[in-house]
Parts: sequence; C-alpha cells; structure tokens
Amino acid sequence: MIQKTLTAATVLSVFAGAAFADGHQTKVSFGTNWVAQAEHGGFYQAVADGTYAECGLDVTILPGGPQVNNRALMLAGRIDFHMGGDLLQAFSAAQENIPVVNVAAVFQKHPQVILAHPGEAESWEELKDLDTLLIGDNGYQSFYQWMKAAYGFTDEQRAPYTFNPAPFLSDVKVGMQGYLSSEPYLVEKEGGFQPNVFLIADAGYSSYATTIETMQETIDQRPEQVKCFVEGSIKGWYNYLYGDNAAANALIQEANPEMTADKIAYAIDKLKAWGIVDSGDAETLGIGVITDQTVDDFYAKMVAAGVVEDGIDYKGTYTTEFVGKGVGMDLK
Repeated sequence: MIQKTLTAATVLSVFAGAAFADGHQTKVSFGTNWVAQAEHGGFYQAVADGTYAECGLDVTILPGGPQVNNRALMLAGRIDFHMGGDLLQAFSAAQENIPVVNVAAVFQKHPQVILAHPGEAESWEELKDLDTLLIGDNGYQSFYQWMKAAYGFTDEQRAPYTFNPAPFLSDVKVGMQGYLSSEPYLVEKEGGFQPNVFLIADAGYSSYATTIETMQETIDQRPEQVKCFVEGSIKGWYNYLYGDNAAANALIQEANPEMTADKIAYAIDKLKAWGIVDSGDAETLGIGVITDQTVDDFYAKMVAAGVVEDGIDYKGTYTTEFVGKGVGMDLK
C-alpha cells in the first residue's frame, strides 16, 4: 500500500515538473487524508493545469489511506501541508499544544450524512423514530454526541457501524451514517433505490472540513509559499468544479485505479448540488474562507456536547490571513 502510494505521488510530481521545467520550482509536498478521489479534485487540478507552478511551486501530492498517516509526517517535518478532516482535529492539537494551523477550509459544509429508507424518515427529526442508527466509533465520539445534546438522540438507538451497508439495506427501520458521495452511491448501486439523505451540516453541525493544515513554523518562515499553495488550491477548486477537469481526473485515476469515472462524476455532482465547497461565506469571500464566527460557533457546540473541553486556546488553530479575499472567483 505505501509503495503504491509513493509511486502515484511521484507520477504527480514528475507531471508538474516536466510541464514547467524552464522555470525554477520550489518543491513542496501535500499529504491527503485518504486515497485519491474527486473530493480531492481541486488539488489535483492545480497540479494538472500548472496553477501551483505559476507561482513557483512544484507540488507533490501524497495520497493517504488506511496504512498511511500523512498528518504524522507533517508533524515530523517530512511534508509541508496536510489535508485536515474537520475542526475537531485542530481543537485536539491545541489541547496538546501542537502548533498545527488551518490556513484554508475547502469544504464549507461537513459532508457527513445520515441515510434512511424512503417513507421511514422524511425529516431530520423523524430520524429519532427509527429503531437503530448505525454510527461508527469515531462518529459516536464526535457528531453523535452533538446529535444527542442538540436533538435528543439516544445511546440506546445507536449501534456500531462497520462500513458495511448490508444491515441498512435489509431493514427499513435502520438508519446509517455515511459520506455524501460514498454510502448513497453504494445504496443506489447495491440496493437499487435512492435513500433519503440528511446532511448533518444542514442540521447545524457547523464544522469546516477538508482543511489545509500546516505548521506555525512554515507560516512564520515561508509565508509566500503558504500563500501560493493556498491560492493555487483555491483556483484549482474553482477550475475543477466549473471548468475542464479531465486532466485532474486522469491523475486521480492514476493514483487510485479503483476510482471509476462514474464515481468521480457522482461525487462532483454531490459536491456542487449540496454546496459542500461553494456556499455560505464562500459565495461572497471565495472558496477556502475561514471566519471567526464559524469557528466560534462550532467550538461552542462541541463544548456544550462534551466533545471538547472548555478553555482550549482554539483561536491559534487557524488563520484568516490567506483566505477570504475573493481569489479565483472570476473562474466560476
């Protein structure tokens, strides 16, 4: 697995470097938190169309996976940037006094969803009427605690989710957690029906997701590189969502041959239809924007739900310095 990942990353680096061999390029590395997929598309786009190279960066993308911990590599100083999951990771780093900083938030909405069978739960509130909700351990420790505190869901209703849709498919009284572009796709393919999908972000779970993380030292010592990478990523996402993304998708499939064209198309459609990347503040301030109000709101909700401790110095977990300036909006 690791050898395959490094090989795919090398392909990406060579691709970018070969296209812009005449100019000096500073090599930087970006680790994702999972295998290559459309949900990472804007970063691959910025490699494929030379957007990073235009401001002097030769970016190598290191895909993550079940046996790869790219975040640990960034903490160890072996890679420059990392794709964060959501703000809870940042809060945890602050609690442990680890100087990780979010410099952009690509997903304005967290793509976590709850699925239900049509006719069994037609609203978020009606999910409480289901016999069982399949929620994984990580979800139980995070967003499900918020669901309990904010909406009255119970421990008794929750059963462990093993990332197997079979129990959901076989029982209409069962609901299931999922990722917007993953489990609904599986249900449609394997179950032959479209499930009801409820985005937890639309119910108030206000965390950003797919953030760009780096170390405070990187910001202090190489601010121009951070600016280039962030703004290149933002432009990459505009071009990926609204322009010709064929070259980026080819790189995604090169890095992850299991990512078929129909899966990519499905994911892009969901990202756009549900406003995962381009909604809310991003509509006026640009993709990647981080605001104090959103971070404050999410932190307060997590404290109220008992997910994080009160009194954490979470203000140091992000900066608005590199986002919110409308970069790339002309590409939409």
